[in-house]
Amino acid sequence: MRTAEPGIAPHGSAVAVDPARWPDVAGVPRASWPRTAVTGAVVRRALRRLPLRARFAGPDPAGARTVGLGGPLLEVRDPEAFHARIGAHGLVGFGESYMAGEWDAPDLVAALTVLAAHTADLVPAPLQRLRPLWAARRPEGERNTPDGSRTNISRHYDLSNDLFALFLDDTLSYSSALFRGFPASWDLLAAAQHRKIDRLLDLAGVGAGTRLLEIGTGWGELALRAAARGARVTSLTLSREQRLLARERVRAAGLADRVSVELCDYREARGEYDAVVSVEMVEAVGDEFWPVYFRTLDERLAPGGRVALQAITMPHERMLATRGSFTWIHKYVFPGGRIPSVRAVEESVRDHTRLTVAGRDAYGAHYAETLRLWRERFTERAGEVAALGFDETFRRMWTFYLAYSEAGFRSGYLDVQQFLLTKEDRAR
Repeated sequence: MRTAEPGIAPHGSAVAVDPARWPDVAGVPRASWPRTAVTGAVVRRALRRLPLRARFAGPDPAGARTVGLGGPLLEVRDPEAFHARIGAHGLVGFGESYMAGEWDAPDLVAALTVLAAHTADLVPAPLQRLRPLWAARRPEGERNTPDGSRTNISRHYDLSNDLFALFLDDTLSYSSALFRGFPASWDLLAAAQHRKIDRLLDLAGVGAGTRLLEIGTGWGELALRAAARGARVTSLTLSREQRLLARERVRAAGLADRVSVELCDYREARGEYDAVVSVEMVEAVGDEFWPVYFRTLDERLAPGGRVALQAITMPHERMLATRGSFTWIHKYVFPGGRIPSVRAVEESVRDHTRLTVAGRDAYGAHYAETLRLWRERFTERAGEVAALGFDETFRRMWTFYLAYSEAGFRSGYLDVQQFLLTKEDRAR
């Protein structure tokens, strides 16, 4: 195994990787020559058919070789390490190779968008059928049990409130905005976040006197806007950092008498509410717990009430194909996460609740623009991120995460939906 000494960049990369902090990035996996060679052949065969240019470094500049049909450039600086990582760990290795600086792209989103658009074609069909044998499996400790959920949520949302504040707008909203038009600009992001929040509150019928349950507090912006309408809000989070700042914001707004932010798992919620709102929370629930999550919405909602749910979705076939797999996003960004399909949401509602899906709107292009603005802001403030103690490997990881997500929405591999769920009032 080739490993990097502390503060030394892996061979062929430009990134100094701390092996204590990033052991799987600092060390290239041990791989036999035949396996690396076969991986290289498979990777190049796949890239050769795509509308991009993949340039593989040779022993000298004249030895570089480019494959692909033309388009955005993907530059592989260390082909041996690149192929070894992919051969050993698939797409997890692909992401780790970027973190190590073994490959890069002048327009990272454009290159990743091409790959996302052809995800189903990248791996040959015979290997696709063998996926259960070679794909990494989710660690048992990352199941979203009540204890597991607390740990999973903390690993992302408790990183640092100051970190998130560096690339989010002043509303601290960490979900898709809703713009009036494209291209979006930074100065319009806060208004677009309020437009998204107000639409969800309107869908749920939130107004003066509404008893509102919010599952997933974020940093409190939705609770603040609901309380400003006269609602009484109970907001649940598992992030101590988010709860701390959300409570500060509620007190500063003079709304502490209307908003309660509780450190509480959704399964522990009690009481009856006129409306429930949950924004991009179902993705953190895990597919084995989707029935429990939707039953909770049903059990907490009063007859005649309404649920407004915002969710990232993916095509149903891809969801089934990747169910149970362990991805780069799981390992480094969102442990325990699972993105549902529209069909999975609708079937969970139908099979496990008394709720009805009364409406649904999709607006994935808005998420792509939201992510672009976050990514550009993060890049602009990289020095401030470093000053918070986040090293270059982390910054490349976070850049890859934002770009990878943006590419998912630009390619259509991902979408975002707002669902309206209703509950019949049988007393009427």
